[in-house]
Amino acid sequence: MFSWCKALVCLNFDKLVQVKLTIIIPTLNEDFLLGRLLERLLTASNKAVEIIVVDGGSTDRTAAIAESFHVQFVQCEASRAKQMNLGAKLAKGNMLYFVHADTVPPKSYFNDASDIFNSEFDAACYRSKFESKKKIIQVNAFFTRFNWLVSRGGDQSLFIKKASFEVLGGFDESMVIMEEYPLIEKLMENKQLKVLPKTILISTRKYDNRSWLKVSRANYTAFKLYKQGADSSIIRKVYQEKLS
Repeated sequence: MFSWCKALVCLNFDKLVQVKLTIIIPTLNEDFLLGRLLERLLTASNKAVEIIVVDGGSTDRTAAIAESFHVQFVQCEASRAKQMNLGAKLAKGNMLYFVHADTVPPKSYFNDASDIFNSEFDAACYRSKFESKKKIIQVNAFFTRFNWLVSRGGDQSLFIKKASFEVLGGFDESMVIMEEYPLIEKLMENKQLKVLPKTILISTRKYDNRSWLKVSRANYTAFKLYKQGADSSIIRKVYQEKLS
C-alpha cells in the first residue's frame, strides 16, 4: 500500500511543469509606490522571477527606483496596453503576471502562478482589498469574489499563460482605457479565468479627494459605455468628466 501511494505521488509530481514567471509592471510617474511593490515581489518565498518595468515616459524618479532594484527597465509610448504587450514580447517566462504599481500582491504570488500554470485554467486574478478602512469601499471588495465582468479590473492583477496570451492576441492597443476588459472577457467566455480566494492590496488614491459615490458612478458609467461598444476615447473622456 505504501509503495503504491509513493508511486502515485511521484507520478503526479512528474506531471508538473516548472513555471517560469515574468512579471510585467506598466508605469507612468509611479515613484511613490513602485518601490513598495518591488520589495514585495523580490522578497517573496521564490525569487526565481523575471521582472520587467515598462515605463510610458515618466518624469519623476520611476526609472531610478526600478534600476535601484536591478530589474529590467524599458520605455515606450505612454499606453498601458502597448506597455504591457511590449513586456509580454520581451518576456522569457512561460507564465505572465501583469500587476499595477499601486498594488501589493500576496506573498504567495509565485506559488499561485505555479498552481494556475499546472491547472486547467489559462488565467487567474485576485479579489480586491482596498487600503482605505472606509466600510463603504469594502462593499466594492466583497463583490470581487464573484466571477462577473463588472467585478473585474486591472488592479486585481492578471496571471496568464504566455501561450494563451499570444493566441488571444494580447491587449487591444486601440484601447486608451479599460484595456484589460476585452482580454478578460475572452477568458471568461471560454471559462478560463479563475478568481483566486486571496486578495491583492489596492491603493485608494482615486478616492483621496472624491466621494465613494462619485468614483462609483464614474466606474459604472465607463463599464456601461464599454458594454454598449463605445469607442475607448469617448469612455475615457466621459470617465474623466465624471471624476472631475
